Amino acid sequence: MKYSKWIIPRGETVVPEALLQAGYTPLLAAMLARRGFSEPETAKEFLYGGAEQLLPAEDMADMPKAAARLREAISRGETVAVYGDYDVDGITSACLVTSYLRSKGLKCLPYIPDRIGEGYGLNSAALDGFKAAGATLVVTVDCGITAVREAGHARELGLDLIITDHHECGSGVLPDALAVVDPKRADCPYPNKGLAGVGVAFKLLCAVEGGEEPLLESYADLIAAGTVADVMPLTGENRYIVRRGLEQMASRPRPGVAALLNECGGGAKRLTATTVGFTIAPRINAAGRLGNAALAAKLLLAGSCEEAEPLARELCRMNHERQELEHGIWTQAREYLRRNPPEGPIVLASEGWHQGVIGIAASRLAEEFGLPCVMICVDGEHGKGSCRSYGGFNLFDALSACRDSLEGFGGHALAAGLTIRRDRIDAFRAELAEYYKRCPAPEQPALECELRVDDPALLSMDCVKSLELLEPYGTGNPQPVICLTDVYLERVTPIGGGNHVKLRLAKAGELFDCVMFGTRAEELGAREGDRVDAAFYPQINDFHGRRSVQLVLSGLRRADTRGECEEILSGGLPCAWECEDIYP
Repeated sequence: MKYSKWIIPRGETVVPEALLQAGYTPLLAAMLARRGFSEPETAKEFLYGGAEQLLPAEDMADMPKAAARLREAISRGETVAVYGDYDVDGITSACLVTSYLRSKGLKCLPYIPDRIGEGYGLNSAALDGFKAAGATLVVTVDCGITAVREAGHARELGLDLIITDHHECGSGVLPDALAVVDPKRADCPYPNKGLAGVGVAFKLLCAVEGGEEPLLESYADLIAAGTVADVMPLTGENRYIVRRGLEQMASRPRPGVAALLNECGGGAKRLTATTVGFTIAPRINAAGRLGNAALAAKLLLAGSCEEAEPLARELCRMNHERQELEHGIWTQAREYLRRNPPEGPIVLASEGWHQGVIGIAASRLAEEFGLPCVMICVDGEHGKGSCRSYGGFNLFDALSACRDSLEGFGGHALAAGLTIRRDRIDAFRAELAEYYKRCPAPEQPALECELRVDDPALLSMDCVKSLELLEPYGTGNPQPVICLTDVYLERVTPIGGGNHVKLRLAKAGELFDCVMFGTRAEELGAREGDRVDAAFYPQINDFHGRRSVQLVLSGLRRADTRGECEEILSGGLPCAWECEDIYP
């Protein structure tokens, strides 16, 4: 969906002298100031913060009980089952705890449920299997916070249950487990509510081990992958953990990660959080989406390249299959919505869709139509749905308000899942539409530019290179969006079969090479010879040994000066910086 408005900073760009004196480039100094780090001390803490960012694991509710029970299991040599989830966060969580317990000499039973056959969350049949296999303790990772019935079944079986999760608890009763560790518990004082499931599992092991460093040295890559893939805030301790994990992946990757990067061609590039989010995570997720998450877990637990390479090839093949399935579902749903434009939240249902990939299609539809989207796979009298938000609409609250139409639900404010009877889908659609009218999304789709560049010198090679210090990018620390206004669109060249475009912009005697992905030339809304505003992230492009600055565009529009002109014509006289573009 195109942005309905742009938010562009007015006024002269602030470049703190103190940051320049500390050695930061003008562009990085300006960006740090925009993010609240105007002093060298605070900037250094943000950019280079170390282990002091980590918070005490014992501050989490129930953590002392959970750690004590796991230490007891280690000392007794018990058999421990680890129950995960089928997404990247759940798989990395299960691999983390399994690897750790095995390093302590325990027999560990990792279990990832089948997305299609079992669905999300702890189930009683799996608990029966653990009991039969001789387990005495079950640890859930990235799931379990709503498993009230299953916790009761574990007690009946004589299994001790430790739940570690990071999903919303809602207002329901917590499971009656030996320990329930979730930073989102209402009574949990732990300040970082943005831990991924793998982050909570890491904290449990920290409490068992009595420190963080040995665990980070061995497992930072797994924790980073789960944190990035689950779109957790990359600030504070999360930022430090992810930075450590990226360093580990780049310098000494585990065999599974190395094989996956090599198979998809990502090993030759600089490894960033974007690499994890768009190269590694989709391939791990593909296994879970197509009902074989254990394959991804096997890859991450592989002890050698020989073992990992065929697994990596199979994951890449499955990811290609996933893409084809998802594209077919998205195309079908998109054509329907174009014929029947939605006026409220999108709720679609079909018997022919693949349950594992509808979440991705829902995300694309939500973005394109600017509305929350729910897609439901119907099988017999029941359906399973994936929900994606848009514009800050709180899905968890919305599903809570519609709970009478649902068999079950869970998740976050921005992404959730549900189960529903076929005969309640229409009622749910109406209830959700009514709730949306009462509590609409708080945000309008807008492109917010952090920095407006009027001096081309700010886009020099050194300045652009220095922005890499802001990484890893993610929620809470997004990739910067910079803006050039009133520039001349000199050239537009279709590339990639016409699905992308290369552009050349000119301003103040400087030329800027740009690329815009996923946009065809006819969809630009501007053509050669126009004056335009461009929103972008600058990067260093290395092509055949030639390095240059390239602007990766996220938005382009014809230069908009109508508002300022009307203000002047009506008798107002804005200050120079507010209307710099239209002054002679």
